[in-house]
Amino acid sequence: MKIYEKLLLENKAWAKEQLQDDPEFFSRLAHIQTPEFLWIGCSDSRVPADKITGTQPGEIFVHRNIANMVVHTDLNLLSVLQYSVEVLKVKHIIVCGHYGCGGVKAAMTQQSFGIINKWLRNIKDVYRIHKEEVDSAPNETAKVNKLIELNVIEQVNNLAKTSIVQSAWKHHQRPHLHGWVYGLENGIINPIYELPAGSPIDPFYQYDNL
Repeated sequence: MKIYEKLLLENKAWAKEQLQDDPEFFSRLAHIQTPEFLWIGCSDSRVPADKITGTQPGEIFVHRNIANMVVHTDLNLLSVLQYSVEVLKVKHIIVCGHYGCGGVKAAMTQQSFGIINKWLRNIKDVYRIHKEEVDSAPNETAKVNKLIELNVIEQVNNLAKTSIVQSAWKHHQRPHLHGWVYGLENGIINPIYELPAGSPIDPFYQYDNL
């Protein structure tokens, strides 16, 4: 058996199990999508949003990229954000990083990684801003994990800087923004930051004509 064929067999087994437990499962999913959460997570295969939160299909709208970044020029991310906020009307947006993130580790080095350098530059900017705090950590692992936490906080703040979120805050008093970090070694999510809808942000980033 080719290795990818195992995935297809597992899919069939999963679908059969779902129908045995709930014969209407797929018909409901096919006709409605009403998630209350947008999850912006890392592409790392060890951090699946549904598994670590115990949620079912249809409950979380998901966007993933290397190191869970919110980059103001990323049209993919912005399209997901706009759709989730304006169409799905999610009530919460979660930026979830994870300790030991390889993308953050790579950004802390001076090594070239090819095209990914352009993406990692965004994390390097976070490191530059918070360098003194990161470098004060007692060892290399602690430094990486400190930057991972600070990066999550920065990405939550980047969400608040978008006209999409600011407009929703102004007119609908949602969504609430959350910054979490997942522990690969213990499976526990650490909530480290929160911006309730309507939280004050630097006036320089505010849009007055929304």
